[in-house]
Amino acid sequence: MGVTLWPLARRRRLHHAIFLAVFALLLLYLSTRILRALSGCGSGAQSCKPEGPLPFQVRQESGPLEDPEREEPPCLGPQGTLGRMMRPFRASLNAEGDVELSQYLAGWRELVRFLTPLGSIFAFATSEAFTKVTALETRLRGLDAAHYTSLAAMTAWERQTGLLERPGTAPQDSAGSSGSRTMLLLHRALRWSHLCLQRVATGTLEGPDAGVQCSDAYGTALAPHHPWVIRQAARLAFLAFPDRDRLLKLACPGTRETEARAALVRAASTLEDVYNRTQSLLAERRLLHLA
Repeated sequence: MGVTLWPLARRRRLHHAIFLAVFALLLLYLSTRILRALSGCGSGAQSCKPEGPLPFQVRQESGPLEDPEREEPPCLGPQGTLGRMMRPFRASLNAEGDVELSQYLAGWRELVRFLTPLGSIFAFATSEAFTKVTALETRLRGLDAAHYTSLAAMTAWERQTGLLERPGTAPQDSAGSSGSRTMLLLHRALRWSHLCLQRVATGTLEGPDAGVQCSDAYGTALAPHHPWVIRQAARLAFLAFPDRDRLLKLACPGTRETEARAALVRAASTLEDVYNRTQSLLAERRLLHLA
């Protein structure tokens, strides 16, 4: 009897191991799809198809957390993490009501640098954003660079020359996306970043934790453009999100919680201003459903 049961036990353990391996690979696949989606788009056309219009502008949610008489914390200074991010984003808003692309992309580079240490769910999403930033920067340095100085100039030239994709479609090669489409995907990711940081900064101790708030921000900014499977899996991924205390310490190290919150509110407000300007320009040109 021992001779017949031993192979049976080994087969059961082998089947169990195969099942676990397949399950782990499935989880890895879903996690990769989720994190790619958080940057604004997957590689296929269906994953980028919008399910409804974005609101015209972000509602102003920032609370009065700042004390004007208090000295500015180092994180907002020239060498501070938030300061390095805010300055180019602010500079991208020119006096003519346009968005300067070189400054916008410089701000995104600093935003990526800030978000990457916050956890794996940010790391993969920001690597996708970095790819899009690099793709746009290539256009700014290319033969047609004169047409890529600002958002308005870029969209006008790409429409005139027939470079714009049809709304709701994606090119076979994502590297060949128009600058306007790439900009729209970054634009959506910027809204998620703004809402996430703003809600972390203003949330109460008794309220939802950072993971819940950033998951809600995802539901507002990006989920409408993602299929059901990714939306459901994303909610699970946010369960491993870093807590509010860690986020505040990374955003503004060496300061008290109230100071870190105030600094993060200012940074989120800058992202909000850039988002609203870009949203208006894209809406005027009927490009919000380009991807």
